[in-house]
Amino acid sequence: MGGAVNRPDLAAELRRRTRSDQQARDHLTRTGEPGGLLRIDADNTAWLKAVVAEHGWPGRELVGDQGADDAWLLVQHADRDPGFQHEALELLTGAVEAADAPPRHLAYLTDRVLIARGRPQLYGTQYTGDDTSSLRPQPVHEPERLDERRAAMGLEPAAAYDERIRRAYGPATDKETTA
Repeated sequence: MGGAVNRPDLAAELRRRTRSDQQARDHLTRTGEPGGLLRIDADNTAWLKAVVAEHGWPGRELVGDQGADDAWLLVQHADRDPGFQHEALELLTGAVEAADAPPRHLAYLTDRVLIARGRPQLYGTQYTGDDTSSLRPQPVHEPERLDERRAAMGLEPAAAYDERIRRAYGPATDKETTA
């Protein structure tokens, strides 16, 4: 999977933008200050929208495994453009069906879109902080079948994910948290 990268220029720009995204989020976690996060998210969203309009979903064939991961992360953080996230979800669904993107990307973005619409998530990937700043998963549809759905998407069991999220993020410093 992810052999030859057809657009190394796009892959490199995705990598650069993802590093910037992660630095801004690390800054927020360390300081509680958003810094330029909103501007970075808006710029990344506008750029990714243009890429998608020209090339379709930037999957493995176009940008390699790392580039596909980077594109997914940027769309996860495009929360201020839910219409684009929904469009990307449709394109990502096709990419996963064509083995051009990993199913885990689809699970995370599905949950992100559902939560934005006020609906329960399917895969338990989205967390929030409550009034006491402790992390908790957003509501889940049919929680008794959660691990079954997670396994079908190549995700670890919910309990293991929960432990990893709590170790990584500790008390919530932001309203929305995803790995």
